Amino acid sequence: MPHETALIATIALGLASAFLGGLIATRLRLPPLIGYLLAGVAVGPFTPGFVADSGLAGQLAEIGVILLMFGVGLHFSLRDLLSVRRIALPGAVAQIAVATAFGVGVAKWWGWSLGEGVVLGLALSVASTVVLLKALEERGILDSADGRIAVGWLIVEDLATVLALVLLPALAGLLGGEAAAGGGSLLVTIAITLGKVAAFLAIMFVAGRRLIPWLLDLAVSTGSRELFTLGVLAVALGIAFGSAALFGVSFALGAFFAGVVISESDLHYRAAADALPLQDAFAVLFFVSVGMLFDPSILLREPVKVLTVVAIVLFGKSLASFLIVLVFRYPVSTALTVSASLAQIGEFSFILAGLGFSLGLLPAEGQSLILAGALISITLNPFAFLAIDPLQRWVRARPRLAALLERPSGVLSELPEGVDEHRLKNHAVIIGYGRVGSVIGQAFEEPGIPYVVVEQNREAVTLLRGRGLPVIYGDAAVPEILKHAHLESARLLVMAAPDPVQGRRIVELARQANPDIDIVVRTHSDAEREYFERQGVGHAVMGETELARGMTRYALRSFGVDPEAAAS
Repeated sequence: MPHETALIATIALGLASAFLGGLIATRLRLPPLIGYLLAGVAVGPFTPGFVADSGLAGQLAEIGVILLMFGVGLHFSLRDLLSVRRIALPGAVAQIAVATAFGVGVAKWWGWSLGEGVVLGLALSVASTVVLLKALEERGILDSADGRIAVGWLIVEDLATVLALVLLPALAGLLGGEAAAGGGSLLVTIAITLGKVAAFLAIMFVAGRRLIPWLLDLAVSTGSRELFTLGVLAVALGIAFGSAALFGVSFALGAFFAGVVISESDLHYRAAADALPLQDAFAVLFFVSVGMLFDPSILLREPVKVLTVVAIVLFGKSLASFLIVLVFRYPVSTALTVSASLAQIGEFSFILAGLGFSLGLLPAEGQSLILAGALISITLNPFAFLAIDPLQRWVRARPRLAALLERPSGVLSELPEGVDEHRLKNHAVIIGYGRVGSVIGQAFEEPGIPYVVVEQNREAVTLLRGRGLPVIYGDAAVPEILKHAHLESARLLVMAAPDPVQGRRIVELARQANPDIDIVVRTHSDAEREYFERQGVGHAVMGETELARGMTRYALRSFGVDPEAAAS
């Protein structure tokens, strides 16, 4: 009997081509996302050969969006956002405004409407979560102060995108697109939209916070893993569909808050682990479907427009974020890290572009331009991170420029009042007071070992000073900051901040200020550990190695083996 195979063909060819594309991209040391997008181009209508069913691909892409947003909600951390709120919230909002203004400006230059410019600008303002986290992990700075600021900044961008997904349909008529069904005044339309969202959120956070964890607990009690996985997917897809059908809320918003609700329960780690395989698979199909919309000929037809979009992403919004961070009196290293982190666009840009196109707020050419900008910016993003260290050295080699950019942070860049600097001798200097540095500092307090902390997070410095700790705010790679820590009379330097590039510079400055100082350094690779050992540091600690040794000692004791005897 004949069978309809369009769905099977779309999934099979989409996943197979994505696998090959991702494999090739990885071999070329590029993000797999590039391979997925190019796989979509290969099976799309603008290239010869097999053409996947765009209608089915679009529906599969919707499932990908739902699971992507569900995953974002599962990993959403209000605590991480609040820890850097004073820079991430205003900084991200200002950067989005600047990028949107760039979009409106170039749209006017191209003869586009205001609405098309707004959607273009919004799409170019949002960086990719996947690309950012991978880049920070590869540099070993995900847990650093700069890494937390970049991630917090991106969380604010994601939340702003969620808000845009809610408001764009209501504002479509005003912006020149398809007006919301039912007509009526703009204020009434927006009020109704926000009212529906408020009702949905009220139900989610009042009833959903109790009902959803209870249902998942019920699935866990059966002892069936597949039933629990089914429950997680039913929650993600069911709430996304129900929010759209009952409240007119987008699939993306419903899935996001379904993830947020589950993230507050004890089962969110297991839910994330069980949903991850399907999330990855459908997210790949989402990127493939986006690639199908890309017309490669635009690179030849509109090279100036493509270069303009790339320039906005790589230079326009990056320069804006660099200046914004400096305005908030953060170090140049932080400004460069945030700028490099945001010098790309990704999945949320595609979601915004798709919504804008469906509302008549973005031409098909706009989608291709955004996709071209994503492909090029993601490919070039690693080079933006490689430029951080040379740019820092270039700035520091020009004292006047460094003095202008590295503006003094007032009393925060000096030791707090009450610390007797004349008696500060044979003390320890701790660089970074995060999860590692705080443990070391607490260990110093019990035997009364004097220490000074250098921390780059302004909010953390204010909080720690309120507890009476001797904390200095600033970049420890700047000689003036280390001078305030009295490194020349210190006995020990503790590099607890996970930044290998900054670590080399700080060790160099420490040796210049105090050749006899003892140094302990936190590293993330064997190569870094070997480098610091060649520099004569007292101890270079690689976290994974120490963790393995600790677990090994315990494992040997459980078998009655003396770890010391086994080591000898």
